[in-house]
Amino acid sequence: MSAEIAGDGATITPYTDGPLIVRGDFEILSVDGEVLPSGRKTVALCRCGVSAIKPFCDGTHKLVGFRSGDGE
Repeated sequence: MSAEIAGDGATITPYTDGPLIVRGDFEILSVDGEVLPSGRKTVALCRCGVSAIKPFCDGTHKLVGFRSGDGE
């Protein structure tokens, strides 16, 4: 399953037991509304909550046995 953000051409794809992959033109904002530089057209966003580089994924979900529970 993936979701397209209207007008931006960005797609968000949840990977089973892994991160959200964001591709295209997008901005990621901090809680303060500041743009977080990604320097890429594709990023992986953490879903497990354990990444040391949140909001980006660092692969820690594999070490902690994260399960997305999304049935994919």
